[in-house]
Amino acid sequence: MTSPTTFSLALPNETATAHLMADLALLTAPGDVITLSGDLGAGKTAAARAMIRYFAGDEELEVPSPTFTLAQTYDLPSFQLIHADLYRIKDAAELEEIGLSPLPEGAVALIEWPERAPEAMPADRIDIALSHRPALGSNARAAEITGHGKCAATVERLKALRQFLDDAGYGEAKRICMAGDASIRSYARLVRDDGVFILMNSPKRPDGPAVYDGKSYSAAVHLAEDVKPFVAIANGLRAQSLSAPAIHHADLDAGFLITEDFGTAVVVEGDPPAPIVERYEAATDMLAALHRESLPETLPLAPHITYTIPPFDTDAMLVEIGLMVEWYMPDRGTELSSELRTQFVTMWRELLDSKAATAAKNWVLRDFHSPNIIWLGEREGIKRIGIIDFQDTVLGPGAYDLVSLLQDARIDVPEQVELNLFSRYIKARRAADENFDAAGFAELYAIMSAQRNTRLLGTFARLNRRDGKPQYLRHQPRIWTYLNRSLAHPALADFRQWYAANVPPPGS
Repeated sequence: MTSPTTFSLALPNETATAHLMADLALLTAPGDVITLSGDLGAGKTAAARAMIRYFAGDEELEVPSPTFTLAQTYDLPSFQLIHADLYRIKDAAELEEIGLSPLPEGAVALIEWPERAPEAMPADRIDIALSHRPALGSNARAAEITGHGKCAATVERLKALRQFLDDAGYGEAKRICMAGDASIRSYARLVRDDGVFILMNSPKRPDGPAVYDGKSYSAAVHLAEDVKPFVAIANGLRAQSLSAPAIHHADLDAGFLITEDFGTAVVVEGDPPAPIVERYEAATDMLAALHRESLPETLPLAPHITYTIPPFDTDAMLVEIGLMVEWYMPDRGTELSSELRTQFVTMWRELLDSKAATAAKNWVLRDFHSPNIIWLGEREGIKRIGIIDFQDTVLGPGAYDLVSLLQDARIDVPEQVELNLFSRYIKARRAADENFDAAGFAELYAIMSAQRNTRLLGTFARLNRRDGKPQYLRHQPRIWTYLNRSLAHPALADFRQWYAANVPPPGS
């Protein structure tokens, strides 16, 4: 059994309390339980209010004390949060009556006065004990933070994060919550007098158990398992005169970064979002410029330390494609026979070995699409494209990133817009190299589209079932449309027939 982890700190005012709760929020995940104990007036509700407002992104949000309602529920962007006050509870059995026993699955719970029902508190939790410290000021408090069970590691990380921020000079910075992504990373904006910066929390963790020939999924497909690739690729992109965030402070071992903030201007507009064509043109030009360069495979990371970009090889692509069989097909009530599974893998291996494996190798940023592109209108040319998600970069066919952009998984890219931008890319490559093989690239584009969209069908099904993120399922019909566009290419005629016979569309 894991021993509890405890650390203490002084909170001279409510702003310091808000900073602590924001830092804890950065490390909080759905299902976490945080208790707040202390005498009347010790600041329990103020601490809970600070965390709720941080998560909601609303400093003025009304957060009443739940002393009389016992529990108040907040439907936040990423999860439900329950704020409970057990002061009036006389018996743990009463918790069932107010919906706190058991706690709703996937909710974050903030519980004041946990000592009223100690036997009902879960073994995995974070306890925050608050007390007055009048010697430090009339509003000063002390906090003793203890992590129990699995949450001991969270408290250890909270302590390390606080030390990192203090050492970097950002301990007093205002924290603003940022939306996360599909990964385990989390982000906050840090606001100081000299500007706004991004705090990245990127804990080291493999994506799943070692079931792919003794490797986790992330290792098998060469996804970043720590923050080091992000730093190396960021420096590499800037060396190519592209706009990747500058790294101001880094703890490579712990996985904390403070980086340049590119702001919030995006490359889409409207409801539902649609491409801003001028900005997509600049992004297309950026890829064309990157792909015509001879790029290094090894990049400097720190003094006497380098990072080697992994290959996007056939085996990695096959593991990705397999997500459709593992996750999407069962969701559609379909199981492939062993014969069909073998046929599926054999078809793909032969195609990838003969086409993708022999293609010219470029840096493949992997998720080069609208959520990861920031518009930097004050800059010029392709430097207007700010790139913020590239830690999974591999060496492979550059066509893959063009697919990511022009067949955006999150928004509808009209087919005519896709064709116009594809032609723009071809013209740019031909202008730089009269021997550029446009037909061969078009074939590779279709193959990479089929590979990526097959993987995405499975990825979004996995995010729903394994990670509790059903919001990704709404993208599957769009992915299906893109997939069928690419399967229309003559090089994929056999695949078109196989998918039509064996793969049900979303929602069928």
